Amino acid sequence: MAHDHHHQHDHPGPGHDHDHADVDWADMAPLLEAQAELYTPLYRQAMAWLAREAPEPGLVVDVGSGPGVVSCLFADAFPDARVVAADGAGPLLDRARDRADRLGVGDRFGTLTGDLPGVLGELDYPADLMWASQSLHHLGDQRAALAALGGHLAPGGTLAILEGGLPARFLPRDIGIGRPGLQARMHAVEEDSFAEMRASLSGTVAETEDWPAMLTSAGLKHTGTRSFLLDLPAPLTDEARAYVTTSLSRLRDRVGDGLDAVDRATLDRLLDPGDEASVHRRQDVFVLVAHTVYTAQRPS
Repeated sequence: MAHDHHHQHDHPGPGHDHDHADVDWADMAPLLEAQAELYTPLYRQAMAWLAREAPEPGLVVDVGSGPGVVSCLFADAFPDARVVAADGAGPLLDRARDRADRLGVGDRFGTLTGDLPGVLGELDYPADLMWASQSLHHLGDQRAALAALGGHLAPGGTLAILEGGLPARFLPRDIGIGRPGLQARMHAVEEDSFAEMRASLSGTVAETEDWPAMLTSAGLKHTGTRSFLLDLPAPLTDEARAYVTTSLSRLRDRVGDGLDAVDRATLDRLLDPGDEASVHRRQDVFVLVAHTVYTAQRPS
């Protein structure tokens, strides 16, 4: 299972990447972990909210967990819960198990390896809280996937999906080189790339992205919608700067051909460690992103 970390499709997420068929997950794992760790403040906010929506769950399932950074945050947020990380990439789940052991939660941490959502049929019992972050948009029929996830919830259980929000911003509108508005134009190219990804999925179904309506049609009761902010102002830590650099580099590889020559040249300068105007050196680089979480409950 693979998922980019957002509706802004500019970097791998707590679970992965669009070109997932050919990805070496063992090689990708450190990058995925570093990104999820950077986003930890946002996830902790979301979990504090979920603790009010779904108090004291016995079983939490992270659907499309990747290397388990967020799964382990759930284990910390819900100290009485058993947590299961489910993903299609075995090497990432190996990392998840190692992380759980390292953090002292391995005794109540499990993994399921296989295609989603089908592998959830191997759960020993239904989930009280199920989390799916940026994984549903990689499934052709999202409405059917929601219904399948709901079928693995206990009566009264909560499904929380993280989809949409606002694209990540790293740079001011005018960065002093090239044409102002570079990131906005890059986001437009990303939207086209995302639409092409959706269109190429097996069994894809065109869908208005009204998540509350889709959750309702899947037989669940929509209970809440809330967006959470990651706000890392300039000057950035070395870890956050490395994340921005990697994100822009991967964007250059994936959607650079959709930019005009001026924007490509500007992006190349931003990624050149020897250039004073690069994101490696400039002091105005920041990280600002919003992720939206929708919750729904299985009727009792």
